[in-house]
Amino acid sequence: MNLFDSYRGLPGVWDELFDGEGRPRPGFGRAVDALDSRTALEFGRCQTLAERALLNQGVTFSVYNDARGTEKIFPVCLLPRLISAVEWWKLEEGLGQRLRALSMFLDDVYGEQRILAEGRIPRELVLGAKHYLPILRGSAAPGGVRIHVSGIDLIRDPSGTFRVLEDNLRTPSGVSYVLENRVVTKRVMPRTVDVARVQRVEDYPARLAETLASVSPVSAEESTIVVLTPGPYNSAYFEHSFLARTMGLELVEAADLFVDEDRVWLRTTYGPRRVHVVYRRTDEAFLDPEVFRKDSMLGVPGIMRAWAKGNVALANAPGNGVADDKAVYAYVPEMVRFYLAEEPLLEQVQTWVCFRDDDRQYVLEHLAEMVVKAVDEAGGYGMLIGPQSSAAERDAFRAKIQAEPRRYVAQRLIELSTCPTWDKGSGRVVPRRVDLRPYSLFGKNGAWVLPGGLTRVALVEGSYVVNSSQGGGSKDTWVMKP
Repeated sequence: MNLFDSYRGLPGVWDELFDGEGRPRPGFGRAVDALDSRTALEFGRCQTLAERALLNQGVTFSVYNDARGTEKIFPVCLLPRLISAVEWWKLEEGLGQRLRALSMFLDDVYGEQRILAEGRIPRELVLGAKHYLPILRGSAAPGGVRIHVSGIDLIRDPSGTFRVLEDNLRTPSGVSYVLENRVVTKRVMPRTVDVARVQRVEDYPARLAETLASVSPVSAEESTIVVLTPGPYNSAYFEHSFLARTMGLELVEAADLFVDEDRVWLRTTYGPRRVHVVYRRTDEAFLDPEVFRKDSMLGVPGIMRAWAKGNVALANAPGNGVADDKAVYAYVPEMVRFYLAEEPLLEQVQTWVCFRDDDRQYVLEHLAEMVVKAVDEAGGYGMLIGPQSSAAERDAFRAKIQAEPRRYVAQRLIELSTCPTWDKGSGRVVPRRVDLRPYSLFGKNGAWVLPGGLTRVALVEGSYVVNSSQGGGSKDTWVMKP
């Protein structure tokens, strides 16, 4: 019996590989045939080899809520998610448009605030956002770029339409798993990847290095670029070290840097070396104890002064969090119309903002149908999935919404698309829900979208939560060549 012989999708749910009749979707025949040439037993062996390879490579993450502070191997399913070249081109166009609008919004809210003055977005919603930083008003980002790296989460609804679920514009993580998944897939199934004609993801580190160099206050040849990490106890430390190594850059902690005369310097055995670009993976709350948290041991005193003077570029720029606030998200289509005079190319999920009286009343009356999210939480935390909740859980969230309406938004539960996924327990392929995080780079030379991205999968049957911290895993994402 071949791998997909017993596979059946879920009724009323879009499957990423097969249509409702069980046929490979257009353009996927070659890849599906290559995958299906194995029996379930043979594929199970490949899956075991892939897991061992990732274990040996130390592909891990940490869960903050785990009291033991233990690192975990990032679960991976060797069965890929496929996306056609034509569909990917449409996503690239839509992501580029969205990033341009979000970039202009950030320049505006830290500048003239035209969109607020004209009432296109409620002023108090933006200025009251947790991650809006009023101290940055009037500041311009060195190099003219604020969103150097983004990870915009997408889902696909039952009609097959991609929709933006949320914007990650501060310190988006996960791209190292994209690159490592491809390495392991090619090692375990080399012929399958070749036969399927898949676009490359291996260029990402070089592209990221080029993006960072493009915003340096000096020429690329003269620039010193570093990756700033909070240290080995951070949940994404594997990624910090991976990216620094693959880009050929120094991985530094706060103690390795200092500021003198509004310039950033790196301590070396040969004496101080000027730093021009910092790819920071430290949350801005800890970035500079002179400006943010006074008790931070993870930041560099004075680095914000150096940034404000244009002497160092910080990627991503401080203050971006106001643009990926889950309540501000509801107004991104309006940003596209206001700044670009265009209609949005990407759909997004209908969102009720509890800050608005009518929206709040509707949400409270329909809690059992809604997914309620705290605007300042991530990783699947601070969330109520109404259709799967108890009456007590809904009552608790009702009280939270009434007490702090600005802190909550709600969306209807969308049947996320499924993708064939290996189930080790049963030794067969089963449908599991997925989302997609494409990674985009934005430098002086424009935007570039990595042809692939992180497909996250809910490994538990019936689950909608794909976050690694909540038991989710990942898949390689194969974008077909034209």
